[in-house]
Amino acid sequence: MKDLKVIFMGTPEFCVPILDTLIKNYNVIAVVTQPDKEVGRKKQIVYSPIKNKALEYGIKILQPIKIKEEYQEIIDLKPDIIITCAYGQIIPEIILNNPKYGCINVHASLLPKLRGGAPIHKAIINGYDKTGITIMYMDKGMDTGDMISKQEVKIEDNDTAETLHDKLQEASVPLLLNTLPDIINGTNKREKQDNNEATYAYNVSREEEHVDFNKTSKEIYNQIRGLNSWPGAYSVLDDINIKLWLSKIGNNKYNEKPGTIVSLDKNGMEVVTKDGSILITELQVPGKKKMNIKDFINGNKKEDYIGKNFI
Repeated sequence: MKDLKVIFMGTPEFCVPILDTLIKNYNVIAVVTQPDKEVGRKKQIVYSPIKNKALEYGIKILQPIKIKEEYQEIIDLKPDIIITCAYGQIIPEIILNNPKYGCINVHASLLPKLRGGAPIHKAIINGYDKTGITIMYMDKGMDTGDMISKQEVKIEDNDTAETLHDKLQEASVPLLLNTLPDIINGTNKREKQDNNEATYAYNVSREEEHVDFNKTSKEIYNQIRGLNSWPGAYSVLDDINIKLWLSKIGNNKYNEKPGTIVSLDKNGMEVVTKDGSILITELQVPGKKKMNIKDFINGNKKEDYIGKNFI
């Protein structure tokens, strides 16, 4: 199927193995990705992971600022199929209706659950025990198109957003490779989504990164691991934002108000929650790297923290 003309649209690291596999099996005529970003005080230009992969293979790169206005070059390339994955912009209907085999999307959830831009984070934060990959036809809605195929992935109790990202990334490639021939041959399934079953995974807001210890221990545990390794959960102690990277659910209950630090030892920084406690086992203070609790204790006095409150 090397003669099949494919345009791939995507941006983050999650999509790189998908693009790499498509390049090796099909004729990828162009890649569409988000514009370059300026990062840091020096405003250093940073390419997206997908742009870097396209450059590696010498593939044509398009980076429209607003694809709903800058679509003509995509149409002029006359792709047979457009494949998207975490591209980051809404694709206009004039593009969706153009390719012979349509536009399909590789989405990191079991649709109609977790439509939106942060399905990996929200699967853990919301306490799901499974998620997966869905390959679907695109339409003008947000992840609302007809479903073609799925691959389920179990969420373990110790998974973080990073480990789940890697598991879903690994599942996406064989699913896409197995699905594409059916799409081209016209033998694929096409299942409408049940909108009554839909949930949403909008991009993580700054407010959602903040840990409120008035929540249950389980909710906090899921929040911390669901934001690891990006963007990271945090809470405020002595007017300082402390990043909370890893934790364990405690076995104790206390009369102190939620957010109170009740103990600090090699097992963790124990903080009171709505229904018990949670042990912070890896954290990060401003200007420092992530550190496990043993390293934190070595550089700090326990008595300076016990009795203080996260807010």
